[in-house]
Amino acid sequence: MTAPLDGVTVVDLATLFAGPLAAAFLGDFGADVIKVEHPAKPDPSRGHGPARDGVGLWWKVLGRNKRTVTLNLSDPDGAALLRRLLTDADVLVENFRPGTLERWGLGPAELHAVNPRLVITRISGFGQVGPYARRPGFGTLAEAMSGFAAATGEPDGPPTLPPFGLADSVSALAAAYAVMLALRARDVTGTGQVVDLAIIEPIMAMLGPQITWYDQLGYVQPRLGNRSNNNAPRNAYRCADGRWVAVSTSAQSIAERVLRLVGRPELIDESWFATGSGRAAHADELDAAVSAWVAQRDRDQVVAAFEEAQAAVAPVYDVRDILADPQYAALGTVRTVPDEELGEVRMQNVPFRLAETPGEIRHAGRRHGQDTDAVFGALGLSAEELAALRERGVL
Repeated sequence: MTAPLDGVTVVDLATLFAGPLAAAFLGDFGADVIKVEHPAKPDPSRGHGPARDGVGLWWKVLGRNKRTVTLNLSDPDGAALLRRLLTDADVLVENFRPGTLERWGLGPAELHAVNPRLVITRISGFGQVGPYARRPGFGTLAEAMSGFAAATGEPDGPPTLPPFGLADSVSALAAAYAVMLALRARDVTGTGQVVDLAIIEPIMAMLGPQITWYDQLGYVQPRLGNRSNNNAPRNAYRCADGRWVAVSTSAQSIAERVLRLVGRPELIDESWFATGSGRAAHADELDAAVSAWVAQRDRDQVVAAFEEAQAAVAPVYDVRDILADPQYAALGTVRTVPDEELGEVRMQNVPFRLAETPGEIRHAGRRHGQDTDAVFGALGLSAEELAALRERGVL
């Protein structure tokens, strides 16, 4: 079966985390992704988080479906070798601080001179222009500056940052989407272009109409905890066994079913119950009704009762629950991937399914520089030349 991106070559120069994840998404659908790392300074994700027998596990996910090579881009010979590698490539993904590639003679003008069809994807904290462009930027800063942290957390608590790379992950999806648009445009124009993605922007685009609300009404979204100012009851509720469920009542009919289920049908007749905003204004009363009912039952009982009533509920899962859940099993959400170092490793599968040309995780992240000789040998470098470049620290 031919994958959608068979024949597309992606050179991944990026680290931590948006760029490498974007390249991984492309590799999931058949792109030949060549991961370039410094000979003495591997991608920091190899050392992030827990490891097994000295093997970093985060890298196994970020490095999936990639060939790995080493190359010192700040060395003129390394820069020249990258230009050779990019001559027939389709996509470059990089996240150096703006100006770095230009300093090495690897800016868009130089790269498009050797390959006019190249799509150059530049991911940075703040974009390629503007007063903050040369600042170091990470996803945490984007989560703070986008409005996400200000709207997240309890009303009387501090702004809250997520315990994972949310802005980076959203940016990775946006970058992969941008690459596909640029490749489609290339089909029409015959030339590549530069994608300028600032990590502060995609997460802001996911936060709803906060700018329009403020523009039109002067409204600033407050922190609401697990509640919503658009509907109620909407919260996480603790069950009798200490586990939690999440309830959503975005639809009026669902809200009515929930209140009947928990034994408070009289609230449905209140005038304020007829709209989501009206219910949100009475969230204390609605939460009290739902939480009292939920607190008397174990989580499985709560979920079963909600399902029978056709009301919207979900158990609050940790990773152990995810791995035991039959819905995730039916979807194939978790994939067991072969790996030379760990034998097998489980990870999230491709996040959607194409009926005719599905994506696939073929292998987990490979060892540092594992494919250096094969990749650069294919460019015509002899074993002696490779050895000499390695001795000089270029490879």
